[in-house]
Parts: sequence; C-alpha cells; structure tokens
Amino acid sequence: MSHVLATKELTKYFYDPVKFQVLKGISMSINHGEFVSIVGKSGCGKSTLLYLLSTMDTDYEGQILMNDSLVTGKSDKELAVIRNEKIGFVFQFHYLLSEYNVLKNVMLPGMKLGKLSEKEIEHNAMEHLRTLDMHEQALKMPNQLSGGQKQRVAIARALINNPLIIMGDEPTGNLDKKNSDLVFDIFQKLTLEQKQTLLIVTHDNDFATRTNRIITMEDGKII
Repeated sequence: MSHVLATKELTKYFYDPVKFQVLKGISMSINHGEFVSIVGKSGCGKSTLLYLLSTMDTDYEGQILMNDSLVTGKSDKELAVIRNEKIGFVFQFHYLLSEYNVLKNVMLPGMKLGKLSEKEIEHNAMEHLRTLDMHEQALKMPNQLSGGQKQRVAIARALINNPLIIMGDEPTGNLDKKNSDLVFDIFQKLTLEQKQTLLIVTHDNDFATRTNRIITMEDGKII
C-alpha cells in the first residue's frame, strides 16, 4: 500500500543561539484517506515537523516522501509546485486576503496552479463553498465574516486544487467550542466522503481523540 506521506529518520537542528536538536530521527507514514492528529506539549517539535513536511523548510537530515516519491533534494521551484498542487494548508489564522471576496480567495491557489480555466476554478470553488455551507457568503469580503466562517473559507481554499493531503497547524486554535466542533465535522466528512487525507497539529485533546490516529510527540521524538 502506498503512503501519501512518509519520513525516514527525519532530523532537524536549530542553531540559535546554540546547536539544539529539535527533531530526533522521526520515521512515520500516513495512509491515503487517514485523518491523523499530532499532539504534544509546546516545544516538542510538532509544528517544526509539520513545517518540514509542508516542504517550506528544506534544512534537515533524513528523507521525506510523498506518494512514495522522494521530495528531499528537490529544487525550490519543484517544491513550490508540489506545495501548490499536492498540499492544502489550514492554519490557526485564516490568512484570507482582505482585498478579495470569499470566492476569489478560494480560487487563488487554483489560478496560481493554472491547470483549469477561470470558469472551471470558479465552479469548483462554489462547489467547495457549498459543501461547507458558505456558498451564500461567496461575494462577501472577509471582514464581513465571523471567525468560524473565515476558517471554513480557508478550508475551501485548501481544497481547491484537490490536494493529496491537507495539513493543518492548530486550525481550531482561535475558535470557540462550537466552531471547533464544526471544523472537526467538516474534516471528518472530507475523510469519509472524499477519502481526503488529513494531518493536523493540535493542542485540542477533544479534537485529537476523535481522529483516526494520534501521533504523540515529546522532546523531538514520536512516543
């Protein structure tokens, strides 16, 4: 069975102010359609790990594979394509662009990828907004939305290029219980109905316990 994402002996050092090993030989794999959470105390290395997996940081030892092909060692240009095409991101802050309406925000990664016509991207964006019950807000500006609504728009944006995996860094970190539950339900629906693979770093234990699998980190290692 092929893994959507795998690491072999992933090791990372920080050098500021002294050499400090933040990740210690992490070997892990994520299967297609799996909903996985990464938990651990602040400073255990979970966000650093996600940053490496997202291909944003290439300064590490060991290997990262996506769909069983090696990502490690690729050029910045190749990695930018992988990020745009294969990975959907949802962060703690929605990072919506205030000068564009909801629909345009969702379309942006699709326009950047440039594989479909603008019409097709717009159609797909509306479909994702409909799935998240946000289609009626499509022409609103981000500042007209609540925090929970913004995060749903950010999820729609993460889905626009039909990514191999969605990575989330504390996607419910800024939300109240009701909206956190809503985001969880959306993620679960994506896994169940669309076989979407999800890897979510969270400090929300309620959220983590309901995912398919929990990876617990401590002191730069998976325990």
